[in-house]
Amino acid sequence: MQKPYEPVPFARLLPLGIQHVFAMFGATVLVPMLTGLDTSTALFTSGLGTLVFQLITGGQVPAYLGSSFAFIAPIIAASNEYGVAAALAGCFVAGLVYVVMAAIVARVGIGFIDRLFPPVVVGPVIMTIGLGLAGTAKDMSAVHLPTAIFTLLVVILISHFGKGMAKIIPILLGIIAGYAFALVVNWRSPELGLFINSQGENLFQILKETPWTPALPAYLQKVLTGHPDSLLNPANWDPAAIMMIAPVAIVTMIEHLGDVLTIGRTTGRDFLASPGLHRTLAGDGIATSLAAFFGGPPNTTYGENVGVLALTGVHNPIIVQVAAIFVIIFSLFPKVGALISTVPEPVMGGVTILLFGMIAAVGIRTLVEKQVDLSDSRNLIIVSTVLVLGISGLEIFKLSGMGLGAVAGVLLNLLLPQRSPEKAVKTHGE
Repeated sequence: MQKPYEPVPFARLLPLGIQHVFAMFGATVLVPMLTGLDTSTALFTSGLGTLVFQLITGGQVPAYLGSSFAFIAPIIAASNEYGVAAALAGCFVAGLVYVVMAAIVARVGIGFIDRLFPPVVVGPVIMTIGLGLAGTAKDMSAVHLPTAIFTLLVVILISHFGKGMAKIIPILLGIIAGYAFALVVNWRSPELGLFINSQGENLFQILKETPWTPALPAYLQKVLTGHPDSLLNPANWDPAAIMMIAPVAIVTMIEHLGDVLTIGRTTGRDFLASPGLHRTLAGDGIATSLAAFFGGPPNTTYGENVGVLALTGVHNPIIVQVAAIFVIIFSLFPKVGALISTVPEPVMGGVTILLFGMIAAVGIRTLVEKQVDLSDSRNLIIVSTVLVLGISGLEIFKLSGMGLGAVAGVLLNLLLPQRSPEKAVKTHGE
């Protein structure tokens, strides 16, 4: 067991919890806005997933779980081809992949992950996630390029020059600034229709008509009433959609490991020893499956909240538990979801230009930090194949996009013999 955390005075619980809410809010609502899922449901499942994670890990890890960016592209693709419910089924199974991996890790140890998913595989797979979304960022930005560029510049300036809490929430601040810019632009040129949705409806009129009365998120109501669009309907479990989304878990599990190590370094604790990687993986996986079942995007541990831990110096997990409760309460007010839905498309486009590029850059950083030797033909073959298969749109056995690239990378890594000692594979714990 870890040493006990410093107790947090009751009077400080509220302000500290709210800081974590601000840190996760921008990224958590961005994912459903890009994928067409309900923002209120995403907030609800984010808070619920965090509490489930805390329960499974015994309240030892101060991690907040928000919407995962890694699933954006496959959710969009699966939703367009098979429907939203089928995409959620794929997300549900992705969570089960976590649970299976947790059981394997509990039995054989963490080295299994290093052997199956070395940096030479994980790096290019992460790159395909960001690069595969470049078209989405372009389409949203093209609606009104000046608004997108203004939003992008604000996020860049805050990310680079920001201090304290501002540096931790550049996405949220960028959206607020871009929103204000869009209001001015739309006031001067209403014909642009920046606040008109694809059905021709005025978003502010919808906001005005949305009640303040608390209510369960829309998709959650479908689940509770057995609606045909829910995962209670066996027809929504499409194998092709599942194969399109579930392999993403390969990448997000590696991200999870990195986040757990980062939180451990921030708090001065070894979470791989207690509660153990098997329990953190299981917590993340079960939270993801629950999120999908209730209509939200998959969950993942959030780096933004790690920044808050470092900034405040308060590491007690009760803080993120309080934040999760606040988020669940916010999700029950339809007005909050309606307000979020008024954010103009080019504002989101400006944010995602940087965000999707940063995802790809994480993949490059993985290759560099782990010293993957691309003069080695084996490494070059794996990286090249993953990149092209992951971005090209090619479909093989119902696998396409990042999922196809990930599976190909794993298979090539297992099948291609190593001709020389590989510089590529340093263990993730190093």
